Amino acid sequence: MAFDIDGVFTSGQIYYGHDGEMLKAFHTLDGHGVKQLARCGIEVAIITGRESGIVASRARELGIGRVFQGVKQKGDVLASLRAELQLRDADIGYMGDDWPDLPILCRVGFACAPANAHPDVRSRVHMVTQARGGEGAVREACDTILRATGHYDALLAKQCEG
Repeated sequence: MAFDIDGVFTSGQIYYGHDGEMLKAFHTLDGHGVKQLARCGIEVAIITGRESGIVASRARELGIGRVFQGVKQKGDVLASLRAELQLRDADIGYMGDDWPDLPILCRVGFACAPANAHPDVRSRVHMVTQARGGEGAVREACDTILRATGHYDALLAKQCEG
């Protein structure tokens, strides 16, 4: 499962501090969902058009090793990942919110977008989350995958046991 960052993990808003530093806010629910995917053996990747130390830090914190930043042609990264992991397009999921994500979203087996994605994206995906980007949309996608793969109930039961 691969994710865009801006508008998916974040609200899409970018804040700049007085000295020009870029700030982004991430939702803790999303981070926990990504960790659950990894716990179940699902590879997670980030494919984003911007470059940011903030994204690299968040990816490290979540244990995401496949991080592609400054990507102009996201479809090329998909092709590379597909070959490296020996997958078919149908075996891959992606969550994006805007036109640059369409080359991937229109090919993968599970295409997902947050509620506030561009209308042209929302109309071309398998799932539109109820939550907006940066407000738990990634977690919704992760929970859907965990349910579809039969992992969700066991993870929840284990968590309740303490």
